[in-house]
Amino acid sequence: MTLLAYIPSPHSGTIDLGPFTIHMYGLMLLLAIAASVALTGWRWVRWGGDWDLVFRVAVWGVAFGIVGARAYHDLTSWSEVKAINAWWAPFAVWKGGLGVWGGILFGVLAGAWIVRRSGQSVRLFMDAVAPGLLLAQGIGRWGNWFNQELYGKPTKLPWALKIDEAHRGSYIQYATFHPTFLYEFIYDLVGVAILLLVDRRFRLKRPALFALYVSFYTFGRFFEELLRIDPAHKYFGLRLNAYVSIVMFVLSTAFFIWWQFIRKPTGAERPRASRVVPQGPAMAVPKGRVRSGR
Repeated sequence: MTLLAYIPSPHSGTIDLGPFTIHMYGLMLLLAIAASVALTGWRWVRWGGDWDLVFRVAVWGVAFGIVGARAYHDLTSWSEVKAINAWWAPFAVWKGGLGVWGGILFGVLAGAWIVRRSGQSVRLFMDAVAPGLLLAQGIGRWGNWFNQELYGKPTKLPWALKIDEAHRGSYIQYATFHPTFLYEFIYDLVGVAILLLVDRRFRLKRPALFALYVSFYTFGRFFEELLRIDPAHKYFGLRLNAYVSIVMFVLSTAFFIWWQFIRKPTGAERPRASRVVPQGPAMAVPKGRVRSGR
């Protein structure tokens, strides 16, 4: 049966501009980072913070995030790294291969260190950055489209993604596949809207929003893993990242329930009479003096 409609794939992941070559995967990462910084900065400044801290967190968080993301990919997909057959293969991020789990872990740890050194609330900043992280993950997925990688199972749906023969691996007999990059992009954008709405409508005990972000992302990522057909370690029929998603979803959801509804604030966390008490979901504090939210 001839397909009447499908999503085409770029035949090259690079654009040549004279002596320069632009890798679209890297460009998508830059756009993702810029969008995350913009959204985080807007939220942080509205809460009384300043842009300087956002930029410093971005510099260190992105640097360590890329290191962590590549390290996770190298550890869990070493066969793909070896296939490049070059000494620089473990560092070849422009060819794809960034594990979101390692990126978030290293990036959050580096960012938390910067925020703590500045004297501001790590928990509050985690909630400020949560929607931005999810936005960055969605935009970054377009890099997979340019590289024709990490697509899903074969399908003939009208929105199927056409993949060139050179990128089909052992599925050479099929031409179109599930566009998992597009599924995640849409899912992440919906998640950003939900997180912003929840933060606006409800009074959260920080960093409850960050926990919700992890729960939302891992819930969708589990089902995405059921569609993906790229090489991965499997245990009892499930891909490794599916198990990671399950564990992270359970831990983050349990933390959110305990932190938001069960745990009682300690004496140090209760607002003193001299403090400016937050009004509504945002923090009504003087600029430059961001205090911990509930």
